[in-house]
Amino acid sequence: MKDKRVLFVSSEVVPYLPENDISTLSFEVPKMINSTGGQTRIFMPRFGNINERRHQLHEVIRLSGLNLVVNDLDMPLIIKVASIPKERMQVYFIDNEDYFKRKAMYSDEDGQLFEDNDERAIFFAKGVIETVKKLNWAPDIIHINGWMASLLPLYLKNYYGNEPLFKNSKIVTSVYQNNFEGELDKDLDKKIMFDGIDEDKVELIDTPNYNNLIKLSIKYSDGIVIGSDHISDELKTFVESIDIPKLDFHALEEFAQPYQEFYIKDILNEEIE
Repeated sequence: MKDKRVLFVSSEVVPYLPENDISTLSFEVPKMINSTGGQTRIFMPRFGNINERRHQLHEVIRLSGLNLVVNDLDMPLIIKVASIPKERMQVYFIDNEDYFKRKAMYSDEDGQLFEDNDERAIFFAKGVIETVKKLNWAPDIIHINGWMASLLPLYLKNYYGNEPLFKNSKIVTSVYQNNFEGELDKDLDKKIMFDGIDEDKVELIDTPNYNNLIKLSIKYSDGIVIGSDHISDELKTFVESIDIPKLDFHALEEFAQPYQEFYIKDILNEEIE
């Protein structure tokens, strides 16, 4: 992976949130890339259950201060950053008091999904892209992990379709086990169309459930990684129907070489040195 730039956009990352398939791979894969001479940037939401003092998060003033429009509302974007101890890996946190200050990630204490999860996902996708533009850091690969990041491919290919920084970027979506039941706000498609994105681009999320959000991410991707040992039959069938490169599930103790080969050969269409 020497000199390759990989942008990880993840719902969850260790050590800031508990270990699961998404959070663990969103740490281990960037670590592997760095160790093989590549460069990474990791983005995640600044959920309210992340301990800022313990993890030494601090605001990056030069990157903050932009307002993002979500469904006709101006929402201030705050960027925070932290370094993962001993790994020389920086993590950027997308923050906004209205969307992320609450003490839980996706649902309230009764287990009900937050009503604005759809707008949080829009804000996260636009916030990542706008921040990477400010950093002027052109990624070779953008790797999507988790449903909160699932709208980024749609926005990148449509709303930001003429942005030269991402002209050569390839998108990979990892598919994991379902991690929420139910549906997001039924007007998610209309909120996306408010940004000038055509109705036919969002038809997959007429029903905005977990499977359809991941399908939407895959639709605008250049490759698929199976990140969990088991995924739903519906997603498995959809993945098999899409004619783009795919990497099967690999356990942590054996993922490094298959991921490197997949990135280089299948996604970037280059020879491995």
